[in-house]
Amino acid sequence: MSGASSAFPWKAALHAGLCRMRLPARDFWAMTPRELAFALGLARPAPAAPGRAALAALMHAFPDEME
Repeated sequence: MSGASSAFPWKAALHAGLCRMRLPARDFWAMTPRELAFALGLARPAPAAPGRAALAALMHAFPDEME
C-alpha cells in the first residue's frame, strides 16, 4: 500500500494533537475526529442567520444607495 493516500490525514492529526496541543497520548487516542476538529478550531458551528426583525433593522440602518 506504499504511496496510497489515506482518507484521514493521520500525520497532520498526530502532529496537531501531540505536538501543537501537547495532549497526552491516551487523551489524543480517546478523542473522536470531530472532537479533535473542534479543539483545533477547524469545525465551528455556523452562525445563526438574522431573523426578519434583525434584517429589517439592518436594511433600515444601511439602505441601498439609489443612483
